[in-house]
Amino acid sequence: MIFIRVIGFSVVVLLCYTLFANILPQVQSNPPEDDEPIAAGEMDMAAMIDWGEKLFSGKGTCTLCHNNLGRAPDLLEMDLATAFDERLNDDRYEGEAKSEEGAVAVETYLRESLVEPSVYVVAGFGKKGSDDKVSPMPDVSGAPISLSEPQVNALIAFLQSRAGMEATVPLPEAGDAEADAEDEEEEGPAETAEAAIEKFTCGACHDLAESGADVGPKLNGIGQRLGVDGLRKAILDPNADIAEGFEPDAMPSDYAEQMRISELNLIIDYLMNLPESGGQ
Repeated sequence: MIFIRVIGFSVVVLLCYTLFANILPQVQSNPPEDDEPIAAGEMDMAAMIDWGEKLFSGKGTCTLCHNNLGRAPDLLEMDLATAFDERLNDDRYEGEAKSEEGAVAVETYLRESLVEPSVYVVAGFGKKGSDDKVSPMPDVSGAPISLSEPQVNALIAFLQSRAGMEATVPLPEAGDAEADAEDEEEEGPAETAEAAIEKFTCGACHDLAESGADVGPKLNGIGQRLGVDGLRKAILDPNADIAEGFEPDAMPSDYAEQMRISELNLIIDYLMNLPESGGQ
């Protein structure tokens, strides 16, 4: 008898909870929609600008130097409209944009800055000892960054938009960006050291494969100096020990989330065998 009463009480309690739950307003949670890439030939300028913003902080690696650390102008914080006007009217500027006006001149200037960065170097931001004649920035259309022409155009559109002006770059036509869309899908793991170094754009800051970069220290012989454990720490926790003459926060600190273990090991093996001097 007691058992039946306990069962009956339990059923009543469950019914009460069910009724109470159904009285409460129901909140439906929908999964986020997939951000499908826009096909070339269907992209409008707003999508082009959005693409450029993603490239600026992603594949283009612009934020590695264009930040508040003083290695390059902080493009996301400065008044770009005023800055572009000052650059184009600087007596030191002798690029092709001299003969153009308005947003078109800015487009030409930005394109030079991205693919021929030494045409004009902002005062104080040249390579050491170059008297601001040589830019430390690589040609973004070449290795290791390797942006395509549509991607360069997207970056220009983003920066023109940040300056409050109309974007003047051409939109990609059908077929132009098919490879770009594939590149921006999640990549598989790099299978060689060279591919891993290119994927994580190590040569944009370090002088690897004759990139000439000097934002970070040269790495020749670093394997002999640090060993495997030291290299792993330097990649995954770059601010733990800063090389003399270089600033903290120059290197991304999230490679532990970005790299697969196999890719990390490929880079470490490469650096362990990088000679003190000579060929790379």
